[in-house]
Amino acid sequence: MRATPLAVAALAAALLVSACDGGGGHRAGGGGSAGSGKAAGSGDACALGGVGVQVAASAAPAAGDSGDVTVTITNRGAECTLNGFPDVRLHAGGGTSTLPSDKAARAQKLTLAKDATASFTITYVRGEAGGGQSLAVRTAGFSLPGSSAEHRFTWSYGDVAVKGGAHEPNASVTSFQQAGD
Repeated sequence: MRATPLAVAALAAALLVSACDGGGGHRAGGGGSAGSGKAAGSGDACALGGVGVQVAASAAPAAGDSGDVTVTITNRGAECTLNGFPDVRLHAGGGTSTLPSDKAARAQKLTLAKDATASFTITYVRGEAGGGQSLAVRTAGFSLPGSSAEHRFTWSYGDVAVKGGAHEPNASVTSFQQAGD
């Protein structure tokens, strides 16, 4: 049975434990989430240092199948804003691929009060393990709009199929959606 993205988002919002691998962001360093050093204030852009991150997946069971990975962020500080798409990257074998936004998705400006949540979903096609038309992704990372600080997490959902060029993953990312009540 395949969970719907909404059910996955609800599950992710309910999780209190981050799926972070503890490796931290490679650009800003330290801890499970990297911060820009800028405190979130009313109307300021949300910063990784001021949010909690949970990751949940409805992984693709076999090569050629589609899967979803939902990332939910929870604002832990003062009101902040998400304006745009997350910048999502897949890291495989020393290379990095940036995911395009879902063509049907439109960015919306979301204001998050303290403890409010928002999520985005990475949709991908699973590739054949070790195949020439797949990326052996080991970690994924994302940055919030307006920031270069990256939060990384372990990718345990199988290789990702490629399309076109050797590093163009068959994957995309949705815009942020308000989660919870």
